[in-house]
Amino acid sequence: MTDSTESPDLSRRGGLTRLKEGTYGGLFAACAAITLLTTAAIFVTLLSDAVVFFRSISIVEFLTGTNWSPNPAGGGQAFGIIPLLIGTLTVTITAAFISIPIGTLTAIYLSEYATPNARSILKPLLEILAGIPTVVYGYFALVYITPALKATLFPEMSTFNALAASIMVGIMTIPMVSSISEDAMSAVPDELRQAGYGLGATKFEVSTGIVVPASISGIASSYILAVSRAVGETMIVVVAMGAQARMPEIQQAVFGIPFVNPADVLLQSGMTITVAMVQITGGDLTGGTLPYNSMFALGLALFVVTLVMNVISDIIAQRYREEY
Repeated sequence: MTDSTESPDLSRRGGLTRLKEGTYGGLFAACAAITLLTTAAIFVTLLSDAVVFFRSISIVEFLTGTNWSPNPAGGGQAFGIIPLLIGTLTVTITAAFISIPIGTLTAIYLSEYATPNARSILKPLLEILAGIPTVVYGYFALVYITPALKATLFPEMSTFNALAASIMVGIMTIPMVSSISEDAMSAVPDELRQAGYGLGATKFEVSTGIVVPASISGIASSYILAVSRAVGETMIVVVAMGAQARMPEIQQAVFGIPFVNPADVLLQSGMTITVAMVQITGGDLTGGTLPYNSMFALGLALFVVTLVMNVISDIIAQRYREEY
């Protein structure tokens, strides 16, 4: 009797459980589909208007041109992306030199050296940097960083310059590197650490010779994500770096190889791809014109660069991922 009375209840419970699981699965699948459709819609939108732009301006001219002047006062539009690429790469690479080492060393400290109480306080405080509006970073660079650098190291520095903007972009991306890297290091099993200590390794040797190599996939992913974030930064560079698309002066090296003076790039104003898009929208813009369509060409270029970086990040993560 007991079995016959409990069997319908168990059956109903099993049916409700399967219904809930199916509902949750469908909800998650819908969210994933929305994400993919949004990405596809953005790409199609960029591509469709970029194709219209490239019907008037050749891709070769766009990718190799050294003059960017979409809204000249006296005519003579030019849509060369090289000055914008130089500005974007200058900010991105300089910021990476700041955020990657500082973020990695911070992650090692939080994961291996900090006490649990210290970690619970320091990590949220560090992540507050990621929540500060980027326009605040930009004004901080303009009002404090640039005058400090001009008064001490670079008196010839322009008021709007790439160095101050790069420093602030690097500081802004430190939490991204440190947080993701620290999570990857914390996921390394303690058995590996104990094995290192058992062989006579010091804490520094365990941290740098065992923990970091074991979590290299997550660390590398944090680097790629931070660089991708720096590539797309807008407000910091538009406030601190200015909005002047300029080609740096090409100089001749001793062996006849041309090179660009780093001081001419870092200490002077410039323009990134995102700032160029902001500048275009800030003018008297009319739909269907070349400047309007050039925004989508620039957006497509940024989309491709970011996509390539994310693909590289996934490849690195798959290649060096450790299963424990």
